[in-house]
Amino acid sequence: MERHNTVWRIALLAPPLSVFAVFVFWPLFSSFFYSVTNWNGFGSDYDFVGLDNFAKIFTDKLFMNAAINTTIWMAAAIVVPTLFGLGLALLLDGKVPGGRAFKTVFYLPICLSAVIVGQIWIWIYQPDWGLLNAVLSNINGEKMRYAWLAKPDTALGSVILAWSWQQTGLSMVIYLAGLTAIPEDLLEVCEIEGAKLWQRIVFVVLPLLTPSTVVVIALSVINSLKGFDILYIMTGGGPFNSSDTLAMHMYNESFRKYLMGYGSAISVVLFLIALTIIGIYFRQLKKVDRIYG
Repeated sequence: MERHNTVWRIALLAPPLSVFAVFVFWPLFSSFFYSVTNWNGFGSDYDFVGLDNFAKIFTDKLFMNAAINTTIWMAAAIVVPTLFGLGLALLLDGKVPGGRAFKTVFYLPICLSAVIVGQIWIWIYQPDWGLLNAVLSNINGEKMRYAWLAKPDTALGSVILAWSWQQTGLSMVIYLAGLTAIPEDLLEVCEIEGAKLWQRIVFVVLPLLTPSTVVVIALSVINSLKGFDILYIMTGGGPFNSSDTLAMHMYNESFRKYLMGYGSAISVVLFLIALTIIGIYFRQLKKVDRIYG
């Protein structure tokens, strides 16, 4: 009987594992292999260059610029959706008139693809008839025609705002789930003891939401490292590489300059960064489980 069950497990797991191996493991190992070559992406004519591609990374000014932008992108991806998601969860928790409708509206952007979100915000940022310039024109009383995505000073921030708008709904839902686990009796006791609303939030609610915060931050960081599509749609890394991130830089080097070996080296670095962050996340998750489990 046990042998029969083992055969069925293997039979059921073989198809998805095969697909996973073809589309995940094979490209992953190929990136490691090509990162030590000077392959241009076509044919099989390449030479092994050892660690030259990785050495080039430390002298590549565009890589350093992309690394700085990625750091800014990750920091904003952590802070903005987390704070706004927490704020919305606290406002919509409990018996709020129209609460379900508001939750649906705020969660809806995360159901859209990044391409659609990027196109929506391109229209919002449009210099001549975009919503943002129209609102600012009404406030200032002067016609605004600022090209938000075409200016190096505002391009990255504009994409971050669009990204945060999409990701906030996910953070809100995770925090709402965390709030349902907080005993109402505990909050009632605090209220009876004279604790004000802000004191209940700061000293009771937020500490008990630590597991939710760990999940929100981890997902925000991982999703930000994958944030390529919305950047590609909205700015393409420009203008003048002002919104270039590591993922965008890897794409440009691989598929625009046909330096597939060097692009693979950048992808390996990005993979190691993501692996380190995920390792830290699981380590913190174990600590949270020991404290709150």
